[in-house]
Amino acid sequence: MKKIQVKDVWLFVAQVLLLSLTLLSPGLISYVTSHNPQLAWESLTVSAYWLAPAIVVYLLNFYLCVPLLWFRHRRWQFVVANIVLILATNAHVIFKDFKSLPDYLLAGYSSFLIFALLVNLMAIGIALSIRYVMRQSEKKQKEVEAELAWLKNQINPHFLFNTLNNISSLTQIDADKAQDTVMQLSDLLRYAMYETNKPKVPLEGEVEFMRNYIELMKLRCNEMTTVNGQWSIVNGQSEVAPLLFISLIENAFKHGMNSNAPATIDISLTQKDGTLVFTSDNTNNPKPTKDRSGSGIGLENTRRRLDLLYQGRYQWEQTITPENIYHVKITLQL
Repeated sequence: MKKIQVKDVWLFVAQVLLLSLTLLSPGLISYVTSHNPQLAWESLTVSAYWLAPAIVVYLLNFYLCVPLLWFRHRRWQFVVANIVLILATNAHVIFKDFKSLPDYLLAGYSSFLIFALLVNLMAIGIALSIRYVMRQSEKKQKEVEAELAWLKNQINPHFLFNTLNNISSLTQIDADKAQDTVMQLSDLLRYAMYETNKPKVPLEGEVEFMRNYIELMKLRCNEMTTVNGQWSIVNGQSEVAPLLFISLIENAFKHGMNSNAPATIDISLTQKDGTLVFTSDNTNNPKPTKDRSGSGIGLENTRRRLDLLYQGRYQWEQTITPENIYHVKITLQL
């Protein structure tokens, strides 16, 4: 059984209020214009006579017939159910004794009967249309959530393998440092596995994760590579999408390290007035064509996540400076 969510309750309340206003509006308008309670009551009675059945048809279709019959491809049952529903709710109109009506009212009443049937059919169509739009929106939302989950999990597994190899080497050189590194890796993996299962996380947690990540990545660097990290966070409780910048940091190390020449990697994150600015600058050392680790998938994943989560609220800057520095800057409106 599907669990009732708060948004479903609000949707039901909103529909009841809107339909009630539609039903009551003729009487309210009549009272406002004439200040005659009797005339207003008569207007309300007429609107209820013709509109109340259509409202019942709409609600039953919206909550029962469409989701339980139409969307389950029981189309004939849907048609039969609505025929029975229209006949039952409009019995006072359809099965009225026409012989009791004067001739001059018979033609007008027939027109109103056709109008009532059209209103009921319109109610079915509106219920079906709204349900279809909601279904497509939910389907799209699930697709986006699935894609975001996939993109978020694209941290290169080679990072883990390389880190474990470096730790293994450290155990023979500096056992204390190796132990500290294991703790850092443990904290990093714990955060990635258990703290990022939400659409957004506190900024302070992300900063700590990036710091640990950079410290572990530095194990792969030799004395020729200089790594700098700068963090200026005003409100650590501000929320941001988890693991949003990790691929960019990983790319900086992939392309920035050079065992034969001096190299620099600069990472910074600055928060100011609801704006978050991430920059990554590294010495540009293009990978060989055969080296797929430099294929730019991390950048593509990050841009896709930004498009899905912060569309219209971010700016992307990507250049190679004359000094051969690969520069990426993301300006994000939180």
